[in-house]
Amino acid sequence: MTAASQAPLLAPSPPAGPIRRKSKLVTVALAFLLGSVGAHRFYLHGFGDRFGWAHLAAILAGAVGVASMVLGVGNAALNWTFAVAGGISVVAAFLTAIVFGLRPDDRWDARYNTHGRPTRSGWPVIILVILSLMIGTGLLMAGLAISFQTFFESQVEAAKALSQE
Repeated sequence: MTAASQAPLLAPSPPAGPIRRKSKLVTVALAFLLGSVGAHRFYLHGFGDRFGWAHLAAILAGAVGVASMVLGVGNAALNWTFAVAGGISVVAAFLTAIVFGLRPDDRWDARYNTHGRPTRSGWPVIILVILSLMIGTGLLMAGLAISFQTFFESQVEAAKALSQE
């Protein structure tokens, strides 16, 4: 027999360390409540996860950007860039809650619970997905509205300045 024909016969070896079961409900709840600081990423992949730290850095930059805009200090373009980075982190967290919540249980188990009892999602996961859809969509629409309003106000001010010259 060739190596390719023997591969399906070989069973995967169990992990060397203790088996840690990853709860789909806990992951979705963390993404919903604390996803913008990367809590769901740290839960699934540990504190060495780069994307978890990227979430945390983006939300901190967003807080600095929004605070600078409110106080009227700093470079406006840089403040907006920081604020947008924080907004992306928040919206991405809600999107992650939706994606993980809607993932079929067998696919969840194949990825995160290969040696455990099967996951059985219930109503709490669905309720968190619905809340994530509502809040995430509302935040995204509010962010777009504020961005467009600011852009058009700056265009009106620029047109007024040109017409007075």
